[in-house]
Amino acid sequence: MHTRSEPADRDPDTSARPPLVRELLLVAGLFLVYKLGRLAANGHVEEAFRNAGHVWDLERALRLPGEGVVQSLLLHSHTLVQVANTYYATVHFPATLLFLVWLYWRRPRHYVWSRRVLAVLTGAALALHLLFPLAPPRMLPVAGLVDTGRVYGPSVYGDTPATDSMANQFAAMPSLHFGWALAVAVGLVVATRSRWRLLWLLHPLVTLLVIVGTANHYWLDAIVVTALISVAYAGLRLPGHAPVRRHLPWPAVAREAAVPAGAGAYASQALVPGTRTPPGYALPAQAPRAYARSGARR
Repeated sequence: MHTRSEPADRDPDTSARPPLVRELLLVAGLFLVYKLGRLAANGHVEEAFRNAGHVWDLERALRLPGEGVVQSLLLHSHTLVQVANTYYATVHFPATLLFLVWLYWRRPRHYVWSRRVLAVLTGAALALHLLFPLAPPRMLPVAGLVDTGRVYGPSVYGDTPATDSMANQFAAMPSLHFGWALAVAVGLVVATRSRWRLLWLLHPLVTLLVIVGTANHYWLDAIVVTALISVAYAGLRLPGHAPVRRHLPWPAVAREAAVPAGAGAYASQALVPGTRTPPGYALPAQAPRAYARSGARR
């Protein structure tokens, strides 16, 4: 990724900050498209379960660890599995929203860049949701996993996935939970200069363990969204700083501009009687009278 980060103590570049009202409307519009797109992909039950079988078989062929390995760790503690369910249900949207708000006020250039990355990533993910409906592993009998949200709570999904009007439960591929968490972490690592900034990567790591441990996503869901966001980062580079214009006092600018670089010694000699100016050198505007007097003596 071709990115540069600003010093932590630098004032935000307000010239790069887009109008607030326009951004609010834009983000609200993107969120609406996101929700409508997921709902439009709902209802493909048979295809979603058929694709789930293919994904499960592909993961076993690639020798990926079973999702049950992570879930078994969560099920050792009733409190831990509830914390995981709560994280899945409550962190996704608020964390992304707070990330964008902070960037907007403190790092406007990074805000525009991250907003574009999120928009491209979400659009590509919605296209895959339409083209490849996928039932999550908690619905796949061969996986033998527990629907932790329904058993332990809290759950963000309805009891009847095929008619769930609040969310599309067959939009597992790719995982926007993990994709947005990765975008938030990368954006904060790039936009900050703290020696601890790499700890932001814990957010996508914890999100990955949560979405797999709660049986809402496959490993491949996270792998595919990582590939998508990598393409987005490759195509959308963080813009550089705007050139800084330095305002020098007048008329010092005019006097300095009249003397070429390295000619200061010649200019001083030309004002001294008995000296000559170098060939092709023009004296500053204030020197002709002194030069005329010295030439007259010769």
